[in-house]
Amino acid sequence: MANYPLTVFHYKVSWNNQDIGFSDVSGLTQEIQAIEYRDGLMPGSTPSLKRPGLRKVTNISLKRGIVEKNNDLFNWFNNNGAPNVERRDITITLLNDEGEPVMIWSVLQAFPVKCEGPGLKASGNDIAIESIELVHEGISTKTA
Repeated sequence: MANYPLTVFHYKVSWNNQDIGFSDVSGLTQEIQAIEYRDGLMPGSTPSLKRPGLRKVTNISLKRGIVEKNNDLFNWFNNNGAPNVERRDITITLLNDEGEPVMIWSVLQAFPVKCEGPGLKASGNDIAIESIELVHEGISTKTA
C-alpha cells in the first residue's frame, strides 16, 4: 500500500476539552533565529560563524462562520484586559481519512489579541466569517 500525503481539510481544534469548528487555521510557524559571529582575527574571506539563537513563533489565526447566538470568541477577546487574561491551551489535530489523529500541535498559554468580524456587503452572498488572532508561549508537535 502506497503512502500518500495527507489532506489539509480534515482537522479539529479543541480547548477546555471541547472541539470547536473552524474553517481555517494558520500560523503554525516556528523558527530559530541564527546568531552570526565574527571576530577581528578572522580573515575577510571567512564566513561568519553561525549558532542557533532564540526560537520565534508566529501568531495563530482561526476563522469560522458566524452562527446565531454564539459569541464566545468575541467574549473571550472582550474579557481579556490586563490583568485579567484568560489563557487557554489549544490542540490542533490533523486527521487521516478514517478520522484518526496523525499529527498534533499543542499551543501553550494562548490568548486573543485581535478579533475581526465579517466584511458586510449588501450585494454579496458570502458566508459571514469571524476570525481571532492568538498569541501564545510556544508550540509542541508530535505524531499520533
